[in-house]
Amino acid sequence: MDTVMIRGLRVYAYHGVKEDEKRKGQPFELDIDVAADLHKACQSDCIDDAINYSSVTKCAVRTMLAEKNDLIERAAQRVADAILQEFPAKEVTVTLKKPRAPVAADFEYMAVRITRRREA
Repeated sequence: MDTVMIRGLRVYAYHGVKEDEKRKGQPFELDIDVAADLHKACQSDCIDDAINYSSVTKCAVRTMLAEKNDLIERAAQRVADAILQEFPAKEVTVTLKKPRAPVAADFEYMAVRITRRREA
C-alpha cells in the first residue's frame, strides 16, 4: 500500500465544547495519511492517476470549516469521511491537533488520531 502524506496543515476553525471556542475560533493542525494504490500514477506520471494532495488539502479545509463541532473526534471523523468519499483511498488516518486547547497546563498540543477504512 502506498501513502500520500500531508503534514502540519494549519486551519483556523471553530470547534470546541466551550461557546467561546465556537465564537472566536482557534488554530488547528492536521496530519493526514491517505493510503491508496499508486502504481498507475507511478507508471503514467499523470496527475489524474494520483491522489492529488492539493485536492485532499482543499477537501480537509472545506470540511473543517463547514460545521462547528464540540469534539475534535467528530471533526477528525468528518475529515476522514470526506476524503474517503471524494478520493479512491483504501484507508485514511487523520491526526487533528489542538494547540490552544483550554487546559490549564503547559503542553504543545492536544490531539486525536483516527483511522478509517473504505467499506468493502
